Amino acid sequence: MTSLLLASASPARLATLRAAGLDPAVIVSSVAEPAVVERYGVTDAEDVCLVLAKAKAEDVAGQLANRDDAPDDALVLGCDSVLAIDLGDGVEVLGKPADAAEATTRWQAMRGRSGVLHTGHWLIDDREDGSGATIGGVASVTVHFADVTDAEIEAYVASGEPLNVAGAFTVDGLGGAFVRGVEGDHHAVVGVSLPLLRDLVREAGVSWTDLWAERG
Repeated sequence: MTSLLLASASPARLATLRAAGLDPAVIVSSVAEPAVVERYGVTDAEDVCLVLAKAKAEDVAGQLANRDDAPDDALVLGCDSVLAIDLGDGVEVLGKPADAAEATTRWQAMRGRSGVLHTGHWLIDDREDGSGATIGGVASVTVHFADVTDAEIEAYVASGEPLNVAGAFTVDGLGGAFVRGVEGDHHAVVGVSLPLLRDLVREAGVSWTDLWAERG
C-alpha cells in the first residue's frame, strides 16, 4: 500500500492532510534553509520556496534506507512557503521572522496591504517498484491583510504564533481574524495545496484515493 511521508514539522500541514483523508508519516528534514537558498542563488519567491521544498524532500528521502521508522513504498513530500509583499521599497520575500521584534515590524508594515503567499511542493516517488518521479510545483495565493492596531499586533506577537510560520501569519489559528480575504486555494495558505498535490501524486502514477487512510 502506497503511503505519504511528510518531510515537514508543520502541524498545520499534517492536520490539512489528515482532514483530507490521508494519514502521512512524518520525518522532519534537517535542511539549513539559508544555505540552500545561497547555494542555488535564487531570489524570486517562487524559486525560493520550490528549491527549499525540493531540498527537504531529498534530505528525507536520502535518510529512508537507514531509518527503522521509515514507511515502505512511500511518496515523500517536501513543502516550503514564503510571502512576497511590497512594503514600500519593492517586493520582499519573507519566510519565518527571526524574533518577536521582526514579527512586530513586519505586521506594522503588512497591515492594510496585500501579498502573495507561494508554497512550493516537491514529491519523490521512493517506492521500490514506483515511477521514480521527482516532481514539483508552486501554489500561489493572494492574501489581503486587515488594518490591525498596534495593540492587536502586540498581543498576536506575544502569543508566539507568528514566529513559527512564513509571513508571520496564519489563517487557521489566531491570525485568521487579521486576514480580510484570500484569492486562490485556501489550503495553500495553510502550507499544502491539496489540488496541486493530487496532480503531483497522479503524475507519479498513484491514484489520490489510494492514499486515503482506512476509516474505522
